[in-house]
Amino acid sequence: MQVILLERVAKLGQMGDVVNVKQGYARNFLLPQGKALRASEANIKSFEARKAQLEAQNLETKAEAAAVAEKLDGQVFVVIRTASDAGSLYGSVTARDAAEAATAEGFTVARGQIVLDAPIKTLGLHGMTVVLHPEVSARISVNVARSAEEAELQASGKSVQELAAEAEAAADLEIQNLFDDLGGAAGDDE
Repeated sequence: MQVILLERVAKLGQMGDVVNVKQGYARNFLLPQGKALRASEANIKSFEARKAQLEAQNLETKAEAAAVAEKLDGQVFVVIRTASDAGSLYGSVTARDAAEAATAEGFTVARGQIVLDAPIKTLGLHGMTVVLHPEVSARISVNVARSAEEAELQASGKSVQELAAEAEAAADLEIQNLFDDLGGAAGDDE
């Protein structure tokens, strides 16, 4: 099916391009979302008449998105979740969770705008992309932790595994010192 793109669509084309797409993609996504029109003679003429208006509107929304992206780029949002001692989450952190964390911090971000690099199933800092406009995106990080204190430690650069290893080493040292003290006390009795 041939459609005329009304805005830039990733991996498909720029505004005004006439492209061939599968019927399901056109019917279920491009046409209902207002991203394209069927490529008929009447629609092509209609698009040519509205092209200047669409381009001006696109530039305006792109400028607004660029302003928001400048503020949003590099932000770190904290998401508190339960996890095992090894740092594996009971569940996962989704785009919806990241959008809710950003909204709580005062940014207006929809879950459909967030693109996860990989599924988030462990504690730590995870990067993701926020697509504010087809031509403008920002990079944010989500700090997944079990508590606010742990989030602060992770933000300083320590991972959950490093913290667990330090705690285990401290416990081993304490046990070793206890046995050394007991061994020395046993030698004094003789």
